[in-house]
Amino acid sequence: MKTSQVIFVSCVFAACVFFIFAPAFAGGKGVPALTGASPDELLPQASRIIEDGLSDEDPQIKVRAIEVVAEIKQKKLMPRVQQLLKDDFVPVRFAAAAAVGDMQYAPAKSTVEQLQQARDENTRIAAAYAMYKLGASEKLEPIRKAITSKDATIRANAAVLLGKSGDKEELKLLYWVMADSNSDDKTRFQAAEAIARLGDEKIIKKLWTMIISTYADDRMMGLNAMGALGTPTAKDILITKLDDEVLEVRLTAAEQFGRLGDISGEAVVLSVFTKEAATAGLDKRDMERVKVL
Repeated sequence: MKTSQVIFVSCVFAACVFFIFAPAFAGGKGVPALTGASPDELLPQASRIIEDGLSDEDPQIKVRAIEVVAEIKQKKLMPRVQQLLKDDFVPVRFAAAAAVGDMQYAPAKSTVEQLQQARDENTRIAAAYAMYKLGASEKLEPIRKAITSKDATIRANAAVLLGKSGDKEELKLLYWVMADSNSDDKTRFQAAEAIARLGDEKIIKKLWTMIISTYADDRMMGLNAMGALGTPTAKDILITKLDDEVLEVRLTAAEQFGRLGDISGEAVVLSVFTKEAATAGLDKRDMERVKVL
């Protein structure tokens, strides 16, 4: 997928998400008007682009496409996601198995059962999560064990899956891994977001320290977690970052509002497309990240 197509994925998909969750403004101002297409035209365009993403040579694009399929519940694309359970790249297999779980996609059950015997642990725990969401309650145990791994990636991924499990009994383990001296920053941040996803408001104090960090990446992780928490207090904190000095942070805050069905961040998103000053001075790497957001 070319860079221009990646940009189009972001633009069209933003339009569709706003249209689905905030129809009051979709027919007047807003992203659909920027594309020159009606909402009825945008949805099939977005589907085609995401389908292309699922077939892309770049594993990162495939992972993002899989995540989008699960996030917006595009069941018709799940057969394509199922095929990616056998992809050569671990992150793609992990994302595909997690999507099977998120969507409770029973046709893929036999394939994820086989993946529980995969050579790499990240794939195995994602397959266990899928089986858990498909009704095998005992399948959280491999994920609980994985969160104690010495491998930082396995720890972080296990934290993500426990947060997605919906089981509040996992809060104790997530607080443990967040405090454990063997956990790196990524694991702690993923654990904090997982705790927020499970609805424990006690995590707000930790999230606040992330959001006021001098590092933009920390602030973005904190905002993602606040969006997962989704409480009125979390939204009050999110709104303070719509005017952050870093564009990526502002866009992350806007994204979380969008996921909560709130268009408070609309102006921030539109500024990327309508105001050259919004992206002035960004280097190539930063600009690519902005396009994705």
